[in-house]
Formats: sequence, structure tokens, C-alpha cells
Amino acid sequence: MKIWAVANQKGGVGKTTTVVGLGGLLAAAGKRVLLIDLDPHGSLTSYFKHNPDDMEKSVYQLFLQQGQVPEALPRQMILNTGFERLDFLPASTQLAMLERQAVGQGGAGLVISRTLAWLWNDYDYVLMDTPPMLGVLLINAMAACQLLLLPVQTEFLALKGLERMMRTLQMVMKSQKRELPYWVIPTMFDRRTQASVGSLRLLRQTYEDHIWPSAIGVDTRLRDASKAGMPPNLFDPGGRAVKAYASLLKYLLTHEPTEVRKQLVP
Repeated sequence: MKIWAVANQKGGVGKTTTVVGLGGLLAAAGKRVLLIDLDPHGSLTSYFKHNPDDMEKSVYQLFLQQGQVPEALPRQMILNTGFERLDFLPASTQLAMLERQAVGQGGAGLVISRTLAWLWNDYDYVLMDTPPMLGVLLINAMAACQLLLLPVQTEFLALKGLERMMRTLQMVMKSQKRELPYWVIPTMFDRRTQASVGSLRLLRQTYEDHIWPSAIGVDTRLRDASKAGMPPNLFDPGGRAVKAYASLLKYLLTHEPTEVRKQLVP
């Protein structure tokens, strides 16, 4: 199992689109893929036409076990997207209460790690969509993942959000006493605007050893795919953004970490 987390401490930078875009391509390549929604806003859950306000079974239930995860529970929460080899673990808006509930609860930061330990042989890839704020949900994703993907919109305010995310990453690596490989993914790039071109140039200068050399361009077909509830590669196979995500996936697969963490312990 390969575990990727998609994160940034700023909303609206393309995290959910990146999760579905890469997940759809992996599933189309024959991989068994699980998408996990760890955002109380439930964007990934809404993408697949479920209402996070009404979810009776969701990732939230995994956090109600006092830091432990019974073996049978994760599979009871998983839903099928309706697309072959592509499942997801939905969010509910109740996740917003976790910060208060998790105070003083042992093991709260390892719930997702323990969940994936039980699912280790069920999936080839797990991609996690995370909330745009530091808390127990983001910490869970970073504790469980083997690779961190950081989508960042090519505009000034998004770059400031990435700086906060990098401080969080350094804190987590120091706490866990391990290196966490990461790639910065420029998104929503518009070569027609000076602001977007300048932001991309600055990103490449600042993160030259950790940035994908290309960028995901602005493409309204991604919004259309979301409205249809379909992975972009199935909705618009020849689209610009789909080709860009295919290029990104190829890059990630050829630059995977040399040391992949072994099976997590439940």
C-alpha cells in the first residue's frame, strides 16, 4: 500500500481535485484505490454526491474509539464511488467537533494509521484529502502518509499559505523523528496573467528541489467533472487538466521515495 496525503493550510488551492484527479487515473491503470475525506467541509464526499451533513457512517466514527480502531470497523465505513476500483471513506460535518473531543485522548493522532493497518492488503493506493488548518485531522494524515503532496495556487496569498504548511511539516518531522518526502504542485496556473507567471517563478526558486517541474493549468472542465461527480479522466479523457494530472502522476511514480514504510501496526 502506498499512502499519499494532499494538504495545504489554505483552502481553494485544488486539494480535492488533485485527490480525485490522481485517484481516478490510478484506478484506470488497474490499481485498487481508496480516497479518504478528512475535511469537515466534506468536499470530497460532496464530489461523489453524498451530503456530509447526513452521513451516518463516516471517518468520524473511527475517532470515537478512544484512539483504538476495531478491525471490522473501517470496512463498514467505506463506500463505493460507482467507478471501478475506486472507493472512498466519507467525511461528516461532525469532524469539526474532533479538536475539542480529542483533547487528552491517547492515540488520537494515530487513528488513520491504525485504520489503514487493517486495510493494508485491500488497496494499492490511498489518497487523503485534508482540512486547511492544523489540527488532529491533518496530523493524522501526516502521521500515516508516505508522501505529502502540496497543491498551491499560483497566486500570492496561496504562497503565504504554503509557508505556514512548510512550518507545520518541519514541526511534524521533528516530532516523528523521520523525513517526510513532499512535492509542491502548482495549480490553477494561468500563463496569461503576470501574477500567475510571477508566482510560479517564485515557487520554483523557493522550492527548487521539491517542486513538480510543470503545473496544472486553469481548466473549467475540472469544475464540470466535479458537478457530474466523475473523476476528470472519465469525464474528459482528452482534457488539458487530465493530461496535466497524468503527467504529474507519471512524475510521482518515477520519483517515489526510496524507502517505503512497512505495514502500519494497528
